Amino acid sequence: MSKEKQATEVKTDAATEGGSRRKFLKGGLAAAAGVAAGTIGAPAVVTAAAPKVVKMQTSWPSSDIWMDFARQYVERVEKMSGGRLKIDLLPAGAVVKAFQVMDAVNDGLLDAAHTVPVYWYGKNKAASLFGTGPVFGGSATTMLAWFNTGGGKELYQELTQDIMKLNVYGFLGFPMFAQPFGWFKEPITKASQVKGFKYRTVGLAADLMQKMGMSVAQLPGGEIVPAMERGVIDAFEFNNPSSDMRFGAQDVAKYYYLSSYHQASESFEFLFNKDFFDDLDDDLKAILQYGVEAASTSNTASAMDNYSQDLQTLQTKDGVNVERTSKEILSAQLKAWDEIIPVLEEDPFMKKVLDSQRAWVERVVYYELMNAPDYALAFNHYFPGKLKL
Repeated sequence: MSKEKQATEVKTDAATEGGSRRKFLKGGLAAAAGVAAGTIGAPAVVTAAAPKVVKMQTSWPSSDIWMDFARQYVERVEKMSGGRLKIDLLPAGAVVKAFQVMDAVNDGLLDAAHTVPVYWYGKNKAASLFGTGPVFGGSATTMLAWFNTGGGKELYQELTQDIMKLNVYGFLGFPMFAQPFGWFKEPITKASQVKGFKYRTVGLAADLMQKMGMSVAQLPGGEIVPAMERGVIDAFEFNNPSSDMRFGAQDVAKYYYLSSYHQASESFEFLFNKDFFDDLDDDLKAILQYGVEAASTSNTASAMDNYSQDLQTLQTKDGVNVERTSKEILSAQLKAWDEIIPVLEEDPFMKKVLDSQRAWVERVVYYELMNAPDYALAFNHYFPGKLKL
């Protein structure tokens, strides 16, 4: 082969190789550009985070209407959080007994609880002042306002965190209607008649009833009817017509006395383990806290509807005699409180709480009573003969 021909072939091969390389590079760059363009143009794939599960146990049997009230809280929290919070709601006994939820939340066995302060009264009597203490004239609504804006919340925190060193946060909601004097097997109109009774109640109400001459058994709601059937108690109170009817009060007693000063200003307590709560995002903390206020409104509406209907059912279907507690017995209760209060005030913290409550009631209830029309007068005007006071 001539040198000229060899040079020509080498040149041609080089040109071919160069062209192929350029095509390869051009194709590679185009492909890379296509990938980049596809990456930029495609929507980002976001994996939703799993909801934060809140393990919450109540102090109520599964059949109690208060489980329905707790579910109203659950529904509101889950919706307001957009699914970021999920509450695993459990009835009393699922993890611990009704009176043990404070310990369980404190220890982290539960993340939260739906209960009442009086159920941990055995740890510190001052617990009873946040719902079931002496009644100076304020309703549950009045005293929930004291808790939220009158200094009660700060005193509650002082008790739970500073004095008792508990690892919990607590919020109160749903101002309950005054609790009935309760269920008896025979008519009760005089204070002397209750002396010697074996009576179920809880908290400082136990001190009150003992002052009136009763012996007291402190039992959760689910244990009341069995205790009546066994003769452990012969009279009792729990809270309201709906709860009482659901656990069968009407099967063991037929005289139901409404109105009492033993527990006239109680609210639900929502407990949270402090470590669990502090670890949440700020907006989720706010939802758990202010969800209490949202549920409080819905609980009140449900209570009005159900309690009144169930009271009628107890009267018309179950043959229960519904009466208002006599003024003699109510006066005897106030006199009993008069004897208990000085003893409570020997404890400096309890005196501080009671002083705060008295100052609030004196100012606020004065306005409430001076301003409120006589609703009984209006009721009797439109529904004459129905109300027995």
